Amino acid sequence: MRFVTPVALALTLALAGGAVSAPAFAAKKEEKKGGAPKLNVSPDVVKALQTAQAAAQKNDFAGAKAALADADSKAKSNDDKYQIGAIKLNTSIASKDTAMQNEALTQMLDSGLTPPEQAGQFNAVAAEQALQAKNYDLAITRAKAAAAAGYKAEAVNVTMAQAYFGKAGTANPSVEPQRSLNQQGLAALKAAADATKAAGGQVPAQWYQIGVSRAATAKLPEVTEWAKQAYQAAPNGENLRTLVRLFQQANPNISNRENLDVLRLMATSGGLVLAQDYLEYAEMASKTGIYGEVKSAIDAGRSKGVLNASQGGDLYQPAMGKIAGDKGSLGSAEADAKKAANGKIAAATADAYLGYGDYAKAVAMFELAKQKGGVDADEVNTRMGIAKALSGDNVSAKAAFQSVQAGSRKQIADLWLAYLATKA
Repeated sequence: MRFVTPVALALTLALAGGAVSAPAFAAKKEEKKGGAPKLNVSPDVVKALQTAQAAAQKNDFAGAKAALADADSKAKSNDDKYQIGAIKLNTSIASKDTAMQNEALTQMLDSGLTPPEQAGQFNAVAAEQALQAKNYDLAITRAKAAAAAGYKAEAVNVTMAQAYFGKAGTANPSVEPQRSLNQQGLAALKAAADATKAAGGQVPAQWYQIGVSRAATAKLPEVTEWAKQAYQAAPNGENLRTLVRLFQQANPNISNRENLDVLRLMATSGGLVLAQDYLEYAEMASKTGIYGEVKSAIDAGRSKGVLNASQGGDLYQPAMGKIAGDKGSLGSAEADAKKAANGKIAAATADAYLGYGDYAKAVAMFELAKQKGGVDADEVNTRMGIAKALSGDNVSAKAAFQSVQAGSRKQIADLWLAYLATKA
């Protein structure tokens, strides 16, 4: 009787539920092909395996399992265990028995005799099976072994990441040991993403979103980098909203004027989702005297059904009462700005035009403010970039944002640049 040695093809077919035909080799010491180990199988085990293989060939899988159990009871060496595992593996493929396949792989791997060219794949499948069984420690061990064998880093590291996340669970993710487990899972997920990109593949945006979620709940500093990657992979309002909210959390002392400029980005990118988003936007505009934008923020929230007719009324009604007079004063403000010794009146006038959506006049006044000086250059350049971006002049907007030099203003400009990069 000659026995079947599993080869790399076997695992591929096993996962697809197909049958396998592989090279055979004798039980006694003999030169093997395909990297199979030289085995010296015990006579009693040989007899039981002959019975198992004969039963499997007749599709008598119950009989094959019984004979394999008999072989297990008589196994004395790693040679015996490896060969029993080999027959179990092919029997499990023929019978589509996942539990037996898992048992076979474990038996072969634990024997220490699995050929190097098969060790990576066998460990990878065993890791995935352990993950499905929620045996996270074993899944991590097997996945690490597969990675060490150089097997498909883009797949093995995903399994490893899931195992670390599963072990960490969801309770108290920001304390030890859960925090470290989440960090190790994120490292594995990053390795999977890097390997995917190196192989010319496209990393699923979901990987980055999982990274954001895990890093955020575990309070890890990597969260911003994961959020940036998520936005680059899927440049939508939701992912940009995450970046903006992370910026706000990391910079709780930004001014109302700075906060208004990041909320403008959320509005432009479709990141305003909740009633509180629109109310916060309107409040920041109100606090900085941009009455036209108070109105447009509340109107937008109401038109989308996020705000009802009464929400934001405490901001909306006062703004409505001031808009006519404010608009009527802009002509004289322009004239005053041109005669002023510095650019402060020009910058304030530009702010008002920006709030009313008159971007051409806003840009002209911001240019005048820069020319006359005496203003916060980073703020003026930020808002000039916003006016140009909203008018559709993305090239000039990019140049304006790139001229912002330092501090939180620089971070705000970088957020706008990230948005503009998706519009190229």
